[in-house]
Amino acid sequence: MSERLRMVGAVRETLRDELERDDSVVVYGEDVGEAGGVFRATQGLVDDHPDRVFNTPVAEAGIVGTGVGLAATGMRPVAEIQFQSFLYQGFHQLAQHVARMRSRTRGTVTCPMTIRMPYGGGIHALELHSESFEAGFSHIPGLQVVFPASPAETKGLLTSAIRDPDPVVFMEPTRLYRSFREEVPDDHEIPLGEARVAESGDDVTVVAWGSMLRETLDAIEDVDANVEVIDPRTLYPLDTETIVDSVKKTGRCVVVHEAPKTAGMAGEITSRINEEAFLYLEAPVERVTGYDVPVPMFAREDDYVPDADRIESGIRRALEFG
Repeated sequence: MSERLRMVGAVRETLRDELERDDSVVVYGEDVGEAGGVFRATQGLVDDHPDRVFNTPVAEAGIVGTGVGLAATGMRPVAEIQFQSFLYQGFHQLAQHVARMRSRTRGTVTCPMTIRMPYGGGIHALELHSESFEAGFSHIPGLQVVFPASPAETKGLLTSAIRDPDPVVFMEPTRLYRSFREEVPDDHEIPLGEARVAESGDDVTVVAWGSMLRETLDAIEDVDANVEVIDPRTLYPLDTETIVDSVKKTGRCVVVHEAPKTAGMAGEITSRINEEAFLYLEAPVERVTGYDVPVPMFAREDDYVPDADRIESGIRRALEFG
């Protein structure tokens, strides 16, 4: 069975299913109860599970730290951070405790915690509501960093994240929450750490995730070439093999993300391509990214986030080189 859902609905139904399936799952965060969260992703869950869906104070360090204790005592906490940048307040808990629990205890205690958060621009929100800090999260050993790009992918990846024995940072692209519907299977699980080929081609590879995948798929409609599009889905651990195999086939690559360019994940992916497929390259790897400035507010935000035109230009540069 399947149902046509938007991404926000896929989040809600996945949480509902996991609360029903496993009595150890706990959903909590700021306003996730009666209000249903700032984007209504948890709406109605507290009605069926008043003992395992609850609000917290406005204290991200406390939200993350509470999850450490819950996980250590046999629960599976699923915490919501209202916006990704708010997690900076709990970064020490994330890096020093959540990510280190398995190594610190030599595997005797794990931290099966999922931290959900909306990220990215495109909705003209206030300051600290539009960042994309995946490179920072990916630099912390012990964390898995996951990006869904559609309602069905959300269902499959979030299910796997909640069931995983180790912590997952689950980054939901804000601009896709209500942008489109698609069929979402009822029982759907996508393994973490496995990329997918979203479009097949043999002229150039484009690697994009989250909201940038949708922009990329729009961009390639106007490119007179066979473009292969890779959606990593999980940035840590990164499925390098799928990306490298694609680049060996096409000889050209573009990496797209909305985070700033300097020290972004595009640089890491480029380095892995250079290490494992350098002799196959026919052009330098192109990066299409956000800029090295804070995400601007309102009118200027559209100039910051890569769009189909910028992505198309990057693809053309890669194709025309040499």
